[in-house]
Amino acid sequence: MDIGFMVLIFLIGFIGSFISGMVGIGGSIIKYPMLLYIPPLLGFAAFTTHEVSGISAIQVFFATISGVFAYRKGGYLNKSLIIYMGISILIGSFIGGYGSKLLSEGQINLVYAILATIAALMMFVPKKGLDDIPLNQVTFNPTLAAVSAFIVGLASGIVGAAGAFILVPIMLVVLKIPTRMTIATSLAITFISSIGSTVGKIMTGQVLFLPSIIMVVASIIASPLGASVGKKVNPKVLQVILAVLIVATSVKIWLDLL
Repeated sequence: MDIGFMVLIFLIGFIGSFISGMVGIGGSIIKYPMLLYIPPLLGFAAFTTHEVSGISAIQVFFATISGVFAYRKGGYLNKSLIIYMGISILIGSFIGGYGSKLLSEGQINLVYAILATIAALMMFVPKKGLDDIPLNQVTFNPTLAAVSAFIVGLASGIVGAAGAFILVPIMLVVLKIPTRMTIATSLAITFISSIGSTVGKIMTGQVLFLPSIIMVVASIIASPLGASVGKKVNPKVLQVILAVLIVATSVKIWLDLL
């Protein structure tokens, strides 16, 4: 791997992690297509879908640690929601991460496209009055939270994405969690999810370690910077940024599949 390729991977990791830290996602919604399409576009060797999902799983693991650390103060982490959704998503993500070795590249991209499309549609459902609820008065349906987290974990484990890009709209639209609490709490749940998908990917030999390390270094630097900026930005602006990213990625993946 030459120095130019290493710099490109670092830049992809830095940009993706900054945005992910700002909007409360693990970053694979951005970095998955960037890793898949940008290197061959610039004349470098192309990663396979399995390799991209493996690199994504490792990177998300470290990006979410940094993001959670940045949000640890301020009362934004809902601990009971983290427990209910975290356990379910961990089980689902391990099954998905380990089982992904049985799927073809086209099938993995199809799972990713379906996830991105659902997330894109959910981001446009009205969420009136959510951000007016005091953080200590937030309630949710535990069964609904656990079941939805398991399904997200299963699908996201396959693509190494940890599932935050669909977890966020589920928490906003289905569970009715305020935006800032959703962003902080989803990072913690995504971290737990990434444990399952990372272990599954490593056990099945889907991880390229040098590109993964480069992405991790970029994530550790950029994710806290993004989280710091996210705290100062209007929640509605964060939702628009996330919606645009998800829609753009969803359209690109479907165009390639069809």
